[in-house]
Amino acid sequence: MAKNLAKNAGNDAIRELGWWRAHRFLILRRACQFAIMGLFMMGPTWGILTGNLSSSMLFNTIPLSDPLLVLQTLATGHWPEVNALIGVAIVIVFYALLAPRAFCAWVCPLNVVTDAAGWLRRKLNLKASFKWSPKIRYWLIPVILLGSAVSGSLLWAWVDPVASLHRGLVFGMGAGWILILLVFLLDLVLVEHGWCGHLCPLGATYGVIGRKSLIRIKATQREACTKCMDCYHVCPEPEVLRQPLKEGDRRVMSQDCISCGRCIDVCPEKVLEFSTSLARVKDD
Repeated sequence: MAKNLAKNAGNDAIRELGWWRAHRFLILRRACQFAIMGLFMMGPTWGILTGNLSSSMLFNTIPLSDPLLVLQTLATGHWPEVNALIGVAIVIVFYALLAPRAFCAWVCPLNVVTDAAGWLRRKLNLKASFKWSPKIRYWLIPVILLGSAVSGSLLWAWVDPVASLHRGLVFGMGAGWILILLVFLLDLVLVEHGWCGHLCPLGATYGVIGRKSLIRIKATQREACTKCMDCYHVCPEPEVLRQPLKEGDRRVMSQDCISCGRCIDVCPEKVLEFSTSLARVKDD
């Protein structure tokens, strides 16, 4: 099969598998993201999920804390409250066991913005203006921690677009829309998958946390791959698909994978699926 154009990614899957099958993980992710945001919005009334993505309480009992925020707090020389330490431990254990960067695809509200920019870029056939190293996000973590230590403040909290979007949706955006618009434009015209794939230090933090997690995408039917490139076109981290689709271990073991499942959605040959990392699948 000839390589498909980026703007047509997923069309073959729709024809072969049906609209639902070609969008199921996208729809499930949006449902999860909007449900979590709705619970935050209704927090004062329902009491199921209160606070924000940086620090929250589930059922007014279980604390949940942002790992990067807790690291910044420690860098400033302040010891977090016990609830914050318990909350970050719960979050780390959960995402360490679940799937690589599952927070990014299934919880983070900014993912909706970056996905929209990626979709529009493909449809308009826009080419990225710049190439950045995906390692920038990992270097940003020590830079942020050093800056917090020197300034004595939670440096990233002032410019974090994820937290800004969440606060804006719950309490009103104000000038926060400018920051979100800049992220959208970055992904649309400057750098392909610029935010999630190159800059976001929170995503990098969850990548490190989930590098040994259980649920993985696996090329179980690798021999059926026609190299149509649809999975590459829709994947926010396309480099993670190269090894499992070629030779050796069929699992996507890279910590950069965001476990979104879009590569599964758009593949009409059903080459990929969610599996576990417990058993290594070798070539016949």
